[in-house]
Amino acid sequence: MSAAILEGRDLGLARGVKQLFSGLSFAVGSGHALVLRGPNGVGKTSLLRVLAGLTEADAGEVWVRAKPTQRLSAASRSAMLYIGHANALKDDFTAAENLTDQLALDANPASAGQQLEALKVVGLFERRDVLTRRLSQGQKRRIGLARLHLSRGAAHKRVWLLDEPTNALDGDGSALFLQIVDAHLAEGGVAVIATHLPMALSGKVDEMHMREIV
Repeated sequence: MSAAILEGRDLGLARGVKQLFSGLSFAVGSGHALVLRGPNGVGKTSLLRVLAGLTEADAGEVWVRAKPTQRLSAASRSAMLYIGHANALKDDFTAAENLTDQLALDANPASAGQQLEALKVVGLFERRDVLTRRLSQGQKRRIGLARLHLSRGAAHKRVWLLDEPTNALDGDGSALFLQIVDAHLAEGGVAVIATHLPMALSGKVDEMHMREIV
């Protein structure tokens, strides 16, 4: 593997009396994806939140580009794109407005023309002015696909942290997601993906099977 872009070093986290994970270490290099597999409740989402700097680990460190990061640090925010399992969209915004809003949060400089093109790529151009409350769950997820499409490669958000990203997507949507992630990896990006489902990426992929600690 190439030099690590993202590392977890001896990470541990508990929720009350339940130990979610302990002594967890891994490294993800440029152009690689790490797929987190396992049933509900084993800590996949919690691990993603630790990596994103949204939750503080009880033990261990997260390193980005060979430097340790702190919770909500500028380094982690600038390097990482975290998309949780919830859509986190505003119902009274249109699809186009929600995309613009999310890109602003990402400090993504995509132009209006680039955003419209991304909506075409993900099949939402004809629905761009529809209020999000009137979109199907799958169409809402496609707004997230447009966000990913505009965040590809090493130049912007190099590390993607994605929680169950194909939930509610149909077969075409899931295939498009894989294409976008493969393009991101081919451009030197990194992805950590939590999923219950097989993830048939064509790039360099490692799997981590997380299990309940008893």
